[in-house]
Amino acid sequence: MGGSFFMRVLVTGGAGYIGSVCVQQLLDGGHDVAVFDSLVEGHRRAVDARVTLIVNCLKDEAAISTAVKSFSPEVVIHFAGLALVGQSFEKPGEYFRVNFSGGLNLLHACVEAGVRKVIFSSTCATYGVPDELPITESTLQRPINPYGESKLMFEQALRWFHEIHGLEYVAFRYFNAAGATELLGEHHRIETHLIPNVLFAAQGKREQFKIFGNDYPTPDGTCIRDYIHISDLCRAHVAALDKVPVGRFNLGTGRGYSVREVVDSCERVTGRKIPLLETPRRSGDPPQLVARADQAREAFGWEPEFTTIDSIIESAWRWHERNPDGYPD
Repeated sequence: MGGSFFMRVLVTGGAGYIGSVCVQQLLDGGHDVAVFDSLVEGHRRAVDARVTLIVNCLKDEAAISTAVKSFSPEVVIHFAGLALVGQSFEKPGEYFRVNFSGGLNLLHACVEAGVRKVIFSSTCATYGVPDELPITESTLQRPINPYGESKLMFEQALRWFHEIHGLEYVAFRYFNAAGATELLGEHHRIETHLIPNVLFAAQGKREQFKIFGNDYPTPDGTCIRDYIHISDLCRAHVAALDKVPVGRFNLGTGRGYSVREVVDSCERVTGRKIPLLETPRRSGDPPQLVARADQAREAFGWEPEFTTIDSIIESAWRWHERNPDGYPD
């Protein structure tokens, strides 16, 4: 899926978990790609050797301005940012500096260089605890952590840059990114995501997997989330390159799985028993987050290919088994 003609695309955060997969899809589609990444969370080994890698931070206004001017992209796909909910409470200022102020540096550079469109990696964390399920794009946005707030602020900046400067934009609100491709997978220096942590317990890299809260108003008492494969997420970004719609779009499967259901799936896929420890709730975890993604389907002809939790976890397990230490850098 994607454009009928080739484009120059700058990918911020292209050394990261999702960004690296998007870079691969863009290259496979014949596009000319450059990556801007601080490598604070990204990995040099995850970046395809065919792209130009610019190592710097969005907080450096001159650096991002120079990168955009020198590469002169038609479209920027913006993945770069800080994304740990718990850390955002410890370092709220840094989250606003990187995700919002750094994002503004990028937008100013795009306007100066005549970039046509920005495709933004947003998040369902902008919704907070939703009043309705499944969550639609018109669900009230009330972030409950600095991470979600910083992403919402950048969404709002995009709208005004569109109104005032004519900069086209698409903001994709992700639900829970998961899975791996044959070559690229999930290696965070601080791993907070559910599926890799369960798989680490299956590998013996963790003594046990902690379930945070078993008293939520859900069928089995654990939180329910909508898991979407990274390949499906990235295909939506590629499809948005040359499509006209401007606005915000959910990306999810519309099907939620509880923590216990994910653990059960990991046990099926790995053939191993996962040792569990049940602990009290964490603050700020909504009981359920499930997407309605009809608008992305209609606007971009997008449809998720990984539709079961087992298929998503199988892809992740293959990658973790082949790369037990993640990326070697």
